[in-house]
Amino acid sequence: MGTHVIAVVGATATGKSGLAIALARALRGEIVNADSMQLYRGMDIGTAKEPETAWQGVPHHLLDIWPVTRTANVADYQKLARAATDDIIARGRIPVLVGGSGLYLRAALDDLNFPRTDHGTRARLESELADLGATGLHARLAGLDPAAAAAILPSNGRRIVRALEVIELTGRPFSASMPTYEQVRPAVQVGLTLPRPELDQRIAARVDRMWQAGFETEVKDLVRQGLRDGKTASRALGYQQMLRHLDGELTLDQARDETVKATRRFARRQESWFRRDPRIRWLDASQPPDTLLAEALRLTECALCSAPYAVLLTQCSLRDPSPRQFPDVPGQGVGGEQPRQQLGLDGQRPERQRHGDVVIRPVHDLDLVTGLDLALLDDPEV
Repeated sequence: MGTHVIAVVGATATGKSGLAIALARALRGEIVNADSMQLYRGMDIGTAKEPETAWQGVPHHLLDIWPVTRTANVADYQKLARAATDDIIARGRIPVLVGGSGLYLRAALDDLNFPRTDHGTRARLESELADLGATGLHARLAGLDPAAAAAILPSNGRRIVRALEVIELTGRPFSASMPTYEQVRPAVQVGLTLPRPELDQRIAARVDRMWQAGFETEVKDLVRQGLRDGKTASRALGYQQMLRHLDGELTLDQARDETVKATRRFARRQESWFRRDPRIRWLDASQPPDTLLAEALRLTECALCSAPYAVLLTQCSLRDPSPRQFPDVPGQGVGGEQPRQQLGLDGQRPERQRHGDVVIRPVHDLDLVTGLDLALLDDPEV
């Protein structure tokens, strides 16, 4: 019973934190943060961090652990998250991971390894990139690791360099370090989704609340703590726009509008990331909170009774009979994509498709999810 982990995932502004707290209260659980920006101390208003008064007595882990000057590192987070999860389980309670940082969730739950980097090797390859161009290095990669070359765009010099670096340092193909959906611990993942118009409205309302809650003052305080020197924190949604306002590049209203636009784009990338994972069970987040909690509990109860995961997916199915489909929620498609598109058994779509500003390709093609919480799988410093 105590071996399972629950994860509440989905795009920003879908209500993940509220559901996670409700689940934790119902199941004697504890929250483990999986939002890369909520790891930073003082980044509260802009990350919609739940105040302690809203925790309802549920212990929370991995909030406010890093200064804003620290560069985020998913490999470090992986160690911390797994340690927190193991400790919670050892005390007979249930870990409830919650967040929208897709790679951080995968790092906590799945068998992901992050090859080391070497600055000398990286600098030499970057110099060769400047001399030969991305296409030239891509041809070299194709000769060394055809599978990696097929998954990386010939124009993506950064990822080509990283692939060649890993091959040199490890003596193994870069494709060997690409992620698979292999869990290190049994888990049930509950995804929250909303029709696109409602999600866009929620995002705009959230940004308005940020501005009204004193977000400008928060950013000014963080500047005094070194925010501008933080490679990761300074690029967080809202914070980079407010920094541009403080630098005189944007008016306050322009910074607000740019934050809304950037957050909506980010939400689409999150949707694209999460819908690649065939294990996530999706719920309509527009339901009343009590109904949403009841459905989430139905999804988790089989796992907590130690049912095999395949049984969980079939016996605990709600409205959607296939565990690999998005719910039939109007307007849910990304960039015009029709919802409920079938994924293959390996989590991959049968062919590459382009829809608006989102490219959907096999699960290994992470270079096309650029900017997703600054988490680039192929580099340990993310």
